[in-house]
Amino acid sequence: MPRIAGQIDPRKSEAILEAASALFAEKGGAVTMDEIARRARVSKQTLYNRFPSKSDIARTLAGRRSDAITAPLRAGGDPETVLTALAMAMLDKICNALKGDSLRGLALMAPSTPDVAQAIYEGGPGESLRRLAAWLREQDRLGLLAIPDPDHAAEMFTGMVLGHGHLRSLLDLAHPDRETFPGRARESARRFIRAFSA
Repeated sequence: MPRIAGQIDPRKSEAILEAASALFAEKGGAVTMDEIARRARVSKQTLYNRFPSKSDIARTLAGRRSDAITAPLRAGGDPETVLTALAMAMLDKICNALKGDSLRGLALMAPSTPDVAQAIYEGGPGESLRRLAAWLREQDRLGLLAIPDPDHAAEMFTGMVLGHGHLRSLLDLAHPDRETFPGRARESARRFIRAFSA
């Protein structure tokens, strides 16, 4: 029988997501729902009640990351302030040593579990790009920037900010010093705005 609202313990959902995140990084797509339940110390029924599949878990994990990265788009402010904060969030979340494990886990799982890889992309990077494109579309409508193709511009901005960040993480190579991130974020925002000035 389904639980009524208020009966679901959010700590169990958090335990499941933490366990799944660690196991995806360790084993890629080979991880089973049984292993996730064991690592989270919950019953299989509890796991399936909250997340019917690995894809659902992956989409939720990726969505949380997207929410954190794109928070500046919801905070308001002038384009340079928003884009600088967004760039800083991207660099903080993606260009770090911890990201490498999750990227390698994703690379391992993609061939064997394309549905999980698709869920991660759609819930995470794909959703972040859609949010940025929507924000750029609004800046164009307001006359603050001139963006003829917001979808393409969103990808351009992401590429400017991250450079080879994903590749360095995937290959477990060192990233530029974190002290350089604020300057890099500001420069990326300013150059982008100059390219798309109204």
